[in-house]
Amino acid sequence: MDSKNYITPIGHQALKTELLHLLDQERPEIVQVVHWAASNGDRSENGDYTYGKKRLREIDRRIRFLNQRLENAVVVNNSDRIANGGDPEQIFFGATVQYCDSEGIETTIRIVGVDEVDLERGYVSWVSPIAKALIKAKVGDTVKIQTPSGLKEIDIVGVNYDES
Repeated sequence: MDSKNYITPIGHQALKTELLHLLDQERPEIVQVVHWAASNGDRSENGDYTYGKKRLREIDRRIRFLNQRLENAVVVNNSDRIANGGDPEQIFFGATVQYCDSEGIETTIRIVGVDEVDLERGYVSWVSPIAKALIKAKVGDTVKIQTPSGLKEIDIVGVNYDES
């Protein structure tokens, strides 16, 4: 995968933290268990050995994935853009957006990288239909988005770039 992996500073740190945890804690613990289990003799019916080797493959696969994602990561920090005269009410990657639909229901979402998506927290990918519709819009704009139930209009009521 050669495409860029846009990510917020917090998301980038979370991936690095997970990678370091796997490298410094989980993997060495499993290696130790596998080594111990292998020293017990017959490996064919040794559950610790079999499970340990399987878990080691899973960890190594995740380490390769995280390394690749971090290698292609482009950390987007909007505080620099805003400090250099960017409009803090215009929606870009990393924005937390409050919008209101035609029924008056207010929703808050945050536009993040694909590795940071968490729908329960309202974190949506920058490649999602809602994010694509919102990007470059400003507070006060009305945006049309295509939903499974048809075209829907939403009013943007707030934009925030806090990292919390």
